[in-house]
Amino acid sequence: MASRYWMISNRKPTGSGKNRKLGKDEEGVVRYYVCPLSTTAVEIRKLSSWKELAPDAFKAELVAAAAAFPLLDDAHQEDQRHVTVFVHGYNNDWDGAASRYKSITDQLFIDNPNQAGLGECILFTWPSDGSVGGYLPDRQDARRSADDLTNVLSALYDWLVSKQGVTGAKACRAKTSIIAHSMGAYVVEQAMYDVWNRKNRPLLVSLINQMLLVAADVDNDLFSSGEMIGNTPGEGMANLAYRITALYTGLDSVLGTSAGLKHFGKRRLGRSGLDSSQKLPDNVWDIDLTSKFEPGVDYGSHHSAALDSPACMALIRELLRGIDRRILVARGVAPSNESIPVVPLASQGVAPVPGGAL
Repeated sequence: MASRYWMISNRKPTGSGKNRKLGKDEEGVVRYYVCPLSTTAVEIRKLSSWKELAPDAFKAELVAAAAAFPLLDDAHQEDQRHVTVFVHGYNNDWDGAASRYKSITDQLFIDNPNQAGLGECILFTWPSDGSVGGYLPDRQDARRSADDLTNVLSALYDWLVSKQGVTGAKACRAKTSIIAHSMGAYVVEQAMYDVWNRKNRPLLVSLINQMLLVAADVDNDLFSSGEMIGNTPGEGMANLAYRITALYTGLDSVLGTSAGLKHFGKRRLGRSGLDSSQKLPDNVWDIDLTSKFEPGVDYGSHHSAALDSPACMALIRELLRGIDRRILVARGVAPSNESIPVVPLASQGVAPVPGGAL
C-alpha cells in the first residue's frame, strides 16, 4: 500500500553531490523528503536519492496518498490503513536510521503476496551522534528535537480535527500511529506533552491511534498519574493516544548502561516494563518480549532485537492493526500478561491460530 518513502528531518545536511548526507548536527530548519520505493538499501543512505519538498508540497502528497486508502466500514476497522511516524533512538547516525526505517517500511507497509501493507510510514530523524559515547549529548539533542516534532504533530492534529469536522469520523480513511525506539520515545514523550498543552489539553480527539514504545529509554513510571488529572508528560501521551504499548526485555544491556549514566531512582521502561506499583491509565500496557526472540539468534545487546526478530515484527503488525489485547494474548501472539485476563477464543467466536502463528 505504501506509495514511497517519506522523511522529515532537523539534521543539517553535509557534503555535496553523491557524498551529501544528513549529519549529526541540528540545523534549526525542518526539511521534508521523499524517494521512490525502488530505492535500494544502499541508495536510501544517500541524500542524492531523496527529493526535498517544500512543507506544503510534502503535506499535499501525503494527503493524496492517504486519500487513496480504501474507505472501510466500522466492522473492518482493523484493516484500515495507517499513516505512521517512526522515530529512531540514540546511537543512530542518519545512515543507520535510514536503513532501519527502510526495513520497517518494507516489512510492514509495502504490499506483498502474503499480506497487505499497512499504509504509509514516515521517518522522523533527529541529530543523534551515532555513538555510545554520545549518550548525554544525544539526550540534549532529543529534547531540542522534540520541539520540531511538536510542530509536525500539532499540524497533524489540526488536519485531523478539520477532517472530522467536514466529513465525520466514519469517512476517515487512515489511522495515525507512532513507533518510537529507544530515546526516540523521549522525543515523542516531550512532543506529545507539548502538543497536549498547545491544544488546551483536549480529551475528545485521539491524535494517535496506536503508539508503540520499543525499548523505550524513558522512566518506567512515566504513566504514574493514572487516570488522575495532573500535568505530566505521560498524561499528555495517554490522553492523545487510543492505546500505548511498551515493548521491553530485561536482556537489553544498552538500557542497563542508560540507567547507569543517569539513574534518577527509576528504571528504564524498555528494560523493566511499566512500574507495577503504580495505577496506570486503562489504555497503557506492556509486553515482555524475552520469550518471543528466536532461539539461537545473536541479537547482540538486544536493544534493537524487537525490530530484528520476525516474531516480534509480526506482533508489532498486529498491535498497529489494533487487535484487542486479550485476543493477542489468547492467540499466543503476545506473551501472557497478568494484567490482561485471557478470554477463551471459542467464547468469542474466534478460531485459535495453530502454534500462535499469524
